[in-house]
Amino acid sequence: MTAAIDHSGRLAFYRSTIDRWIPAKTDSILVVGGGANDEQVFRALRYQSITYTNTASASARVCLVSSALANADAESLPYADNAFDYAVVHAVLHHCASPHRALLELYRVARKAAIFFEARDSFTMRLVELIGLANPYEVSAVAANGGMAGGVRDTAVPNYVYRWTEREVEKTIASYAPFAKHSFQYAYGYGTPCESSGGRGIRRLVRQGLLAGYRTFVALVPSQRNLFACRIEKPQLPRDLQPWLIMHEEKLTFRQP
Repeated sequence: MTAAIDHSGRLAFYRSTIDRWIPAKTDSILVVGGGANDEQVFRALRYQSITYTNTASASARVCLVSSALANADAESLPYADNAFDYAVVHAVLHHCASPHRALLELYRVARKAAIFFEARDSFTMRLVELIGLANPYEVSAVAANGGMAGGVRDTAVPNYVYRWTEREVEKTIASYAPFAKHSFQYAYGYGTPCESSGGRGIRRLVRQGLLAGYRTFVALVPSQRNLFACRIEKPQLPRDLQPWLIMHEEKLTFRQP
């Protein structure tokens, strides 16, 4: 699966958030769906232990400069539990047939935290989509790959742009790992919707006016910005066990009332 080429402030948001959320440069990091943007970010920040994965398609591989690219499906990663300190994915989950399954795979292979970057589902984002500044299906990504790839699971079928909320992330993790309490961090950024420059004449002027209003609003209300990042910290056991459980001989046991 291939992340789209970066525009506007998206890459800056990616870089600054990673720099803040992964403090140790020597920690092992898995980057799922790796491409040129990912490599640019992690090289610039001088992380020392990076594993990039992507699908086996040619369109996926030409995006990455490095030859150290493993063939791995985001929805079924070939790594053991807790294999890496951090697992990161940027602008890839919405290309998956099951974005939630891919997120849980990210969580599974991370030892310290799973980090993902996607679009945020909000009232403002739905309004932006309604007025034509953003599309529900990523037709542009397939067009950029000559109509051959770039869609769902890197096929020629344009994928639905799955957008996230904080509550949805927390419910997904709680369902997968109900034995523990989790810590979540969120960050919000702004990237110009790629559809905003389309059209000519009056239509273009209207789009630019709407976009200017949107920028002003999200500057005042950061949680309504269109870029969304989440850091899911892995629980430490037995410290983070739910109060109705105890650890006995490395097994979880229900605490009788």
